[in-house]
Amino acid sequence: MDIGVLTVPLGEQPLEDALDYLAAVGVDAVELGCGGYPGQDHLDRGALLDDPDAQDALQAALDDRDLRVSALATHNNPLHPDADRADRADRELREAVRLAAQLDVGTVTCFSGLPAGSPDGSVPNWITAPWPTEHADALEYQWALAVDYWTDLAAHAADHGVDLAIEMHPNMLVYEPDGLLRLREATNDRVGANFDPSHLYWQGIDVTHAIRVLGGEDAIHHVHAKDTKIEEEHARRKGVLDTTSYADTSERSWLFRSIGYGHDESHWKDVVSTLRMVGYEGALSIEHEDALTSGREGLEKAVDVLDRAVFETTPGDAYWAGDA
Repeated sequence: MDIGVLTVPLGEQPLEDALDYLAAVGVDAVELGCGGYPGQDHLDRGALLDDPDAQDALQAALDDRDLRVSALATHNNPLHPDADRADRADRELREAVRLAAQLDVGTVTCFSGLPAGSPDGSVPNWITAPWPTEHADALEYQWALAVDYWTDLAAHAADHGVDLAIEMHPNMLVYEPDGLLRLREATNDRVGANFDPSHLYWQGIDVTHAIRVLGGEDAIHHVHAKDTKIEEEHARRKGVLDTTSYADTSERSWLFRSIGYGHDESHWKDVVSTLRMVGYEGALSIEHEDALTSGREGLEKAVDVLDRAVFETTPGDAYWAGDA
């Protein structure tokens, strides 16, 4: 299992400077944004697509630092009710899949997207309760759209030998493990999870149990290493569906935190161990969104914790389990 980093917090630096820094702090892999919310500061999708020379230059920069790409990231909303926005997100995803195949990168991380609640809606509608019944009807409408779209996108991914790793995220149709498995079953096995525990923590989902559930279906394609801290004082009063600005850190019910600042090191060792139990051997890609520290400090503290949690060797034979 490699320690990786989603390089977005280092986007103001040229790619080679960012790679130098990450290699120096002990990182093994990078997840590169190539569209959508992550942007493309370190990987210009249009410039590299179908350009072997540009692709070779990127590979040389990685090889010089003993780094690999764990995934290309393009998180956006391909189900947006605004047709122009949906088309742009769809184009980003399809081109990211093609580029991943050309770079021999096996995974594209993304969101499921979220439609409006009806054909004439103009704003994506995140439905979290089945009553009043028009909400259940809206959710059925959304799933019909999603299955139709993702069936075609999953076929595109299969044609290119690339996995689609969906981050289970609030304000998206797929935001928890059951929804992820529902979409996977309705499409193909190229659809799986970019397992980001940070959004599961505040929803009250048991993260190691979720790993076992998804891992048992071989549905974890990529992992984000990102922590969350529940601020009980506020959560007791207003719950966790908190619309307070992320910047208003002292008033939120929960905050994204650097690894080890939401859950202790022993928990992260449990996370790593459970991932190994279900056969995950990819990267733990650190996503820094901690408003209480800088990107560099947050990344370095996360690397420090994960370096003690990640196993460096493959398991040996269980000699102690043999016949007496």
